[in-house]
Amino acid sequence: MAGRKSSTHTRHKMHVKTGDTVQVISGRDKGKVGEVIKTLPKSSKVVVKDVNIRTKHVKPQQEGESGQIQTFEAPIHSSNVMHYSEKEKVASRIGYQLTEDGRKVRVLKKTGEVID
Repeated sequence: MAGRKSSTHTRHKMHVKTGDTVQVISGRDKGKVGEVIKTLPKSSKVVVKDVNIRTKHVKPQQEGESGQIQTFEAPIHSSNVMHYSEKEKVASRIGYQLTEDGRKVRVLKKTGEVID
């Protein structure tokens, strides 16, 4: 099977980038707004600040060291988040427009606000 791509190595085109403000539209944290910290294109997931918090119990590594409980943000699927406008306080889908100088920019469809 030389030359075949396995499903773990395909990169998905995502509508969000690192630094975008998004709102969670489904799941346990529905309605929460946060900033995208990290994108994982191979699995089409994103890590959002203060959303999908998980706790991990870490065993002590050395003698005499105490164990810890760490909290971290787990990834959520990119289809469960939607771009959010801080000015208008509304979530919106995204479109693309060309500016006068020929740049392609992302635009919120509801408000017409330019993202980048």
